[in-house]
Amino acid sequence: MVDLTRKIAAEKENVEKALDNLKDAMGRKERSTVELAAIATFLHNIYNGIENILKQALKAKGAEIPKSETSHKDLLDLSVSNGIIPEKLSDQLYEYLTFRHFFVHAYGFMLEEMHLEDLANNIPDVWLKFLSAIQSNTSDNTP
Repeated sequence: MVDLTRKIAAEKENVEKALDNLKDAMGRKERSTVELAAIATFLHNIYNGIENILKQALKAKGAEIPKSETSHKDLLDLSVSNGIIPEKLSDQLYEYLTFRHFFVHAYGFMLEEMHLEDLANNIPDVWLKFLSAIQSNTSDNTP
């Protein structure tokens, strides 16, 4: 379990750096396509970090990581069914999953500032809920 603790701690550190960068990007008064792309990138980074933590927690429980076309959604569902995160948190994370899909498959000039603001404003609270769930629902009380 020490390995799980280290892996989650490393992801947590990276996500928190992305959160700091997101805060800086959100503080810009004028937001061109470049600033919006930066905000989107940090949101994408944060969600990827969350998925990486979920994968580590699932592996520690002996669960097989999904590898289908719907693997990202399956990961959230599997995390709920294995007691790693509550369903309500999964629903909140699903918003970031759908954004992740958009981010990967769309163009930067298609980003909508209001949608990015909503996601960016909510992610610190979602992150804290996620950390709490991970800490209380992984067998070694990580991180």
